[in-house]
Amino acid sequence: MAEEKQFSVRVTLLENYVFQIDFGEFGYLVSDEPPPLGDGEGPNPARLLAASVVNCLAASLLFAIRKQKGDAGELTATISGKLDRVDGRWRIVAMQAELHLAGDTANMPHLDKALAQFEDFCVVTQSVKAGIDVTVSVYDRDGKRLH
Repeated sequence: MAEEKQFSVRVTLLENYVFQIDFGEFGYLVSDEPPPLGDGEGPNPARLLAASVVNCLAASLLFAIRKQKGDAGELTATISGKLDRVDGRWRIVAMQAELHLAGDTANMPHLDKALAQFEDFCVVTQSVKAGIDVTVSVYDRDGKRLH
């Protein structure tokens, strides 16, 4: 039987469409819908989802490289999303993530193995991929696409 883990997050309406998202011991942040629905006082849920996906991918890539005794150097990542109407309702239909390694790939032994498996380590992305097309690209410090 698989090990079961649980987590919880509390969301409280502050005003209009502004919500406080309480992460317990990790503090809180404020989310809001962009105009005209809200006032854009914080990231909306679509951006929070995108941030979760790209953060998980970055952590997973770092883990995979370090597991192979590599040094990734500074790692940066960006993600963009596409909204479209599906059955008349707005949905996130795609996300494109780009991860950039600043370290020297010579200091990343078995980089090919790390690149082949890092996406499988990412709990968030693998969960989201069930309903949203997520493409992932990894680049070295010279801009060469590695994955």
